[in-house]
Amino acid sequence: MSFEWLIDNYIEVLGTITGLIYLYLEIKQNIWLWPLGVVTSALYIYVFFVSKFYADMGLQVYYLLISFYGWYIWVRGVGPREASALPVSRLTYPLGLLLAGVSVVIFVFLGWLLKAFTDSPLPWWDAFTTALSVVATWMLARKILEQWLVWIVVNAVSLGLYIYKGLYPTSILFLFYATMSVLGYLQWRRSYLQEAGVV
Repeated sequence: MSFEWLIDNYIEVLGTITGLIYLYLEIKQNIWLWPLGVVTSALYIYVFFVSKFYADMGLQVYYLLISFYGWYIWVRGVGPREASALPVSRLTYPLGLLLAGVSVVIFVFLGWLLKAFTDSPLPWWDAFTTALSVVATWMLARKILEQWLVWIVVNAVSLGLYIYKGLYPTSILFLFYATMSVLGYLQWRRSYLQEAGVV
């Protein structure tokens, strides 16, 4: 990568840096992940628009909005008890079925929309990662452990898409995301078990 390339792609590079910090804060269950998420999403709205990943661009708008929701939920989780944050919870079977259904509906609708009305080069893959990301981010806002399992799938597929599109700084970011999602799951699981008094 040349200096000129960095200058031409500084928004993507900055988005990659803030995205990595966001991931670290997410794993640590640090509430400051939410305002940083606003910054990262704003940068990637531009990156994905230029790259014609329209569903991902729309997803960043969703991330902007849900960052405020997540911030509110995490703050509201701080109460008079000793726990300093909203506790990690597990996905229930009925909620899991509901979220799976929501994912399928979003996937089919977005895939059709992107194929019929845009020049997206990979409409169905774009729709797939977007649908799962919408659900996983809502799960993150509610601090549901299994959100990490969804992110493992999303990040692995997204990594391949961004390499295909030549978004190399973003590819590096998603390589870290895919790897760190496993660590995030293990750390949140340990936190859940500690809060449940199992360990």
